[in-house]
Amino acid sequence: MKKSLCIVCAAVLCLCLSVTIFGWSNTPLLVDDADLLTESEESSLLSTLEDISEYHKMDIVVVTTNSLGAKTAQDYADDWYDYNGYADDGVLLLVCMGTREWHISTSGYGITAVTDAGIDYIEDCFLDDLSQGYYYDSFMTFAGLCDDYIEQARNGEPYDVSNLPKVPFSFGKSLLVALAIGFVLALVITEYMRNELKTVKNQIAATEYVKNGSMNITHSTDLYLYRHVSRRLRPKQTSSGGSRTHTSSSGRSHGGRGGRF
Repeated sequence: MKKSLCIVCAAVLCLCLSVTIFGWSNTPLLVDDADLLTESEESSLLSTLEDISEYHKMDIVVVTTNSLGAKTAQDYADDWYDYNGYADDGVLLLVCMGTREWHISTSGYGITAVTDAGIDYIEDCFLDDLSQGYYYDSFMTFAGLCDDYIEQARNGEPYDVSNLPKVPFSFGKSLLVALAIGFVLALVITEYMRNELKTVKNQIAATEYVKNGSMNITHSTDLYLYRHVSRRLRPKQTSSGGSRTHTSSSGRSHGGRGGRF
């Protein structure tokens, strides 16, 4: 009798534990309908998404598709999150290959943790990889930043306009910049050395090169060959802080935004 009672208790305990875990993993956190990832990449990314989701008790989701149907990227991302049984709190990244669009949809506490300014920062970090076809790296960057953002928000100060994380150091980009600077300096130095070898100095006006009486000019005009235009990078339009929200077709509030790649 006691043995049977122990078995029943153990079964009930296992069921309870299963329900607790099932609450955060009852729907796929990775849906690669566009087939952008290899099997090993899918396994690694899914494991990361599951670990982050379970740790924070939120759903961090990546969805890829080839078509949005008749929906906008925002509506597609919001509806996918709302109608597929995800937790109240979460963040979803949608990538559509047909329209070359991405969209991040935030829900519940995800709206607090991943602000508009925070999404701008995510875009700066993952867009190059996404555009160049390094999808796994791009999705892992998204997942890692969501983990950082949620942890920061839990500590009382979400990443926002005034306290975004530092831009990570990029060895590749820094190397390219250094090579470009070195190339320009080399051109300047070699041009200076070439000028030093000239035996005839440049004249101020073209008439200095013309022998007197050898040319009869009947008409002259000034032609501007070059112009200098100053351009300044226009800063991204962000809100003063926090997240702007909208209501999805299900009646739930969502934050987030997207763009093209």
